[in-house]
Amino acid sequence: MSAKAYWLTNATLETGYQLQHGVISGTQTDTFHIQIENGKIKEILPAKVSITSDLPKYDAKQYLMLPSFRDMHIHLDKTYYGGKWKAPTIPENGIWTRLQEEEKLIPELQSQAADRAKKLIDLLLSAGTTHIRSHCNVGPIEGLHNLETLLCASEDYQDKAFVEIVAFPQQGMLRSNAASLIRDALRNGAGYVGGVDPASIDGDVEKSLQTVMELAVEGNAKIDIHLHEAGQLGIFTMKRLAALTEEAGWQGRVTLSHAFALADIHGNELDEMAEILAQQGISIASSVSLSKTIPIPFLHQKGVEVFLGDDSIIDHWSPFGKGDSLEKTGLLAERFGLSDERSLGQTLQYITGGITPLGKDGDQLWPKPGDAANFVLADASCSAEAVARRAQRKAVFYQGKQVTGNLHP
Repeated sequence: MSAKAYWLTNATLETGYQLQHGVISGTQTDTFHIQIENGKIKEILPAKVSITSDLPKYDAKQYLMLPSFRDMHIHLDKTYYGGKWKAPTIPENGIWTRLQEEEKLIPELQSQAADRAKKLIDLLLSAGTTHIRSHCNVGPIEGLHNLETLLCASEDYQDKAFVEIVAFPQQGMLRSNAASLIRDALRNGAGYVGGVDPASIDGDVEKSLQTVMELAVEGNAKIDIHLHEAGQLGIFTMKRLAALTEEAGWQGRVTLSHAFALADIHGNELDEMAEILAQQGISIASSVSLSKTIPIPFLHQKGVEVFLGDDSIIDHWSPFGKGDSLEKTGLLAERFGLSDERSLGQTLQYITGGITPLGKDGDQLWPKPGDAANFVLADASCSAEAVARRAQRKAVFYQGKQVTGNLHP
């Protein structure tokens, strides 16, 4: 499908909720024809209206149209995906075992890194993801090689997906003296300053966070820091990052990945921490860890933006990972008991950048004329079913172009 303007016919859209005795009992849908032009939705017509235009027409076969997905935490640059099966070793010294492994492993992976990154992007696309935030190792082991690899891969896929890159000092910002390389990465295509465990890896919370913020301000870049540290240490680090965010005026430009310490606090302490994060516009990227799940619905309720991501996909950290954002949001729904029609449908927002077809009250929010034509056609009757049953994706579109699937005129 290469036409810049065409009609997508017979697409199912959600139009509202069904009520029974004042309680939501289902989702109302109808069939529509949707005109797409120059990567955007131009017009939406009920399917009963005949189209007189000579533009090409592609039949959606009444599949459900959903906003395309986002994977907001993944590592494209160091995966085994696309290669031979290999399970990780037992990390006898925890994270230090993994960091030591990378000293030897990263150079060995570099010759296959580009091909595997592309295969992993293909996997994400097939599952409906068209927006990818990848952390990319930058440090003395790999220099800028991994960044150059991902930039080339993202350029090859620029008409299929949006890929943003975090310059990630896996060995520690301070521990590996990575600041100058991170600065170079920002000048050469990375859009985020990364970091990891300022206390346990870098050994100096204040200096580590200050370095991250200084690099971000200098390079006019956003921030996305891995924070695995638990308990009060993790909470202290979050509060210091929030204070630095306010001082620098960096609100809305900072993400905490994992933020496991949020699973260790409750009551007033959790409420206070959530308010601090919301006030500073600090978002959370979570892989919905089964071992330590942070209170995602509560954070959302308090105004904290939460994204989902796959993190590792078959690498030396973990043998798991499907590259399926819809699977992640279904897992979230299961973990927190979000099993009614509305709650299931609303969980889509965690993988769409906040976009849902229906609002909480059933008002139709998406799609609208002028919206980007980034969407998925799913074999489901509604969003709730798509999430609960991880519906099969029949076609995926990015900026109006079909990137997976095989719709024909």
